Amino acid sequence: MNITKQDIDSLNAILKVDISKEDYAPKVEKVLSDYKKNAKIAGFRVGHVPMGMVKKQYGKAVLLEEINKLIQEALHNYLTKEKLDLLGNPLPKNEMDINWEADNFVFEFELGLAPQFEVDLKAKAVTQYKVIADQEMLNNQVKSIRKQYGKLISKTIAEKGDEITGVFKNEEKEINNKTTFSLDKIKGKKQLEQLIGAKVGDVISLKTKGLFEDEHDNQTFLKVAHHDAHGLDIKVTLTIEEINKREMATLNQELFDKLFGEGIVTSEEQLKEKIKEDAEKQFEQQADQVLLNTVVESLIENTKFDLPGAFLTKWIQRGGEKDLTEEEAKEEYNRSEKGLRYQLIEGKLMAENNLRVTFEELKQFTKSMIAAQMAQYGQMTPPDEEMDGIAARILANEEEVKRLSEQLNSQKLLQFFKENAKLKVKELSYDKFVKEAY
Repeated sequence: MNITKQDIDSLNAILKVDISKEDYAPKVEKVLSDYKKNAKIAGFRVGHVPMGMVKKQYGKAVLLEEINKLIQEALHNYLTKEKLDLLGNPLPKNEMDINWEADNFVFEFELGLAPQFEVDLKAKAVTQYKVIADQEMLNNQVKSIRKQYGKLISKTIAEKGDEITGVFKNEEKEINNKTTFSLDKIKGKKQLEQLIGAKVGDVISLKTKGLFEDEHDNQTFLKVAHHDAHGLDIKVTLTIEEINKREMATLNQELFDKLFGEGIVTSEEQLKEKIKEDAEKQFEQQADQVLLNTVVESLIENTKFDLPGAFLTKWIQRGGEKDLTEEEAKEEYNRSEKGLRYQLIEGKLMAENNLRVTFEELKQFTKSMIAAQMAQYGQMTPPDEEMDGIAARILANEEEVKRLSEQLNSQKLLQFFKENAKLKVKELSYDKFVKEAY
């Protein structure tokens, strides 16, 4: 058997596998001999069927199977030895032209080769957001806490700022939802005029267009789907069951202790510092995800290389569970090209910078997540031996291994980008971050 590679260009090649009769004949003869021992053909006892009849009945199928095994083994060994970096799998090129009556065979396979390229993390600066909790946000959070822990005073007539509990209904959209909302949430001037002065027991007809400050509140208070919430323009009835005024809680030590534990916070200033610290931790996670996405997009845009597009389209067309049309394969390739480019870039970065996730790292990452989850529920971290057992059970699940590996992989890449990419830090409030980043 002989294998030769002919380069078409830097991204495409043809692999020729020459198989002679000496390569396959002994294997075919052995299989047919085994068949002969057990063949059941009418008119002959088991084990006494003439070899000619065995070959006539099974010979072609056995030949095809044994040659296919030889080809697969030869391809695997050759590609491993030559360390060829392929995209997709080798595609048979001349399978329809094989003369199976001949003694010797030549099989050709098309190869798609991975491109050679360099990754420059400093080619273009990307924005790294530092999101701060500004004074307006802190004041609003303090106000929200005071409302949440304040006292409800029952009323019979609604006034500005009151809370209404009632049932929204609309037969067409199948809305029938009991909820509580503050009149501060109402945006529509006419709707607000209808609600102020309303009494317990009143049934009020309201237009939903412009009803709430935020259209997402349609999901919360009317329980409609997200795609219905935007631009919802129907009439609903609201049956008022309760009207309450919320008297805001006093900022005192009793409230501070209830929120954070005894003596941890002792003043409004410390309360704001605590809110700021907790909020900015959450903002950092969001900013990190935006940074990761931005660097990925920048790398795809600024790392230039060609792909064996024609080969990959053909591979997509023929490589799935069912064959696609040429047009379907082209569409699929166009959809997946960007992802493939990033896979190649990421693979190169991870290989060259030793960023591959090891099993020990994955195990430690799993244990740290277990400990964090237990802490959320106020549970003590168990001893190492017990933690090892819990982690082992989780990592025995293939889906969990994949999910945790992806999380850890993202963390390692994010840290690598923070240390090596060209970043320009931009400090801004959360509202401005949302508008700019999303």
